[in-house]
Amino acid sequence: MGSYFDATSEKGFTRALNVVISRALNPTTVQVNLLDEYGKPTETNVNMTFYDNVSGKVEYNFIHSFNSKGLPDTLEIDPLLTYDIVVNTIPPVRKDSVKLTPGKHKIIGIEAPQGYLAFKTNGNTTIKYLPVLIRRKGDRETLNVQQFDQVEKYLTGSYDVEVLCLPRIQVKDVVIAQSHTTTVEIPVPGTAVIQRTTNGYGSVYIEDNGQLTWIYNLKDNPQQQENLFLQPGKYRVVFRSKFSNRSEFTTEKSFVVEAAQTVNVKL
Repeated sequence: MGSYFDATSEKGFTRALNVVISRALNPTTVQVNLLDEYGKPTETNVNMTFYDNVSGKVEYNFIHSFNSKGLPDTLEIDPLLTYDIVVNTIPPVRKDSVKLTPGKHKIIGIEAPQGYLAFKTNGNTTIKYLPVLIRRKGDRETLNVQQFDQVEKYLTGSYDVEVLCLPRIQVKDVVIAQSHTTTVEIPVPGTAVIQRTTNGYGSVYIEDNGQLTWIYNLKDNPQQQENLFLQPGKYRVVFRSKFSNRSEFTTEKSFVVEAAQTVNVKL
């Protein structure tokens, strides 16, 4: 629960009392240096969470900043705890078992080199509400779901990205470099307007070398028109009315989607 001082003599009592007074009058400060790939404290503007090493309780949250001199800001914290510090970059980095000396200033260095990741189309068409899955290279865990029209910071290294357009686009080994913006480019999508006269069951496939690959199921609802943003290519839609009980009444239609163009598909 705290620190114990043995004061079995007058000298020991004086020494212990001086330590207690020093703690009360002299603040304990820390400076967290977020280091780039060159070992310089240039990274900033990210939240740092200080956990109690023993209890695991969150003690502090500080969004890292620079002071007026361009140096990492100075923080005053409780010196009696041992801290685990998590820097909430993507992915996060941590430094465990950080101990402080009461009344002293401590500089803590944590490696957090970062760069930027952006997306665009090859026609510079703006796309909103298109999510992109971000994973470490070779790892199945999703680190972040980034919107196509946003720019996000990541730790330097290699990543795999998956753009959730139709069909999905996977880009392997995307390299994030220190203080550099890496841009992933995809083709400009087109629009397929699929119209039907009744509700039913259907799906959309992409045609490639005589093979059909499923990409989307049509919605079974009163709205009998769907607008799909599709990458350029050849597609086929297969449909059967929910009011028909014979498989032979299945209809299908092939169509081609071109970049930035709209194609009407009537079933």
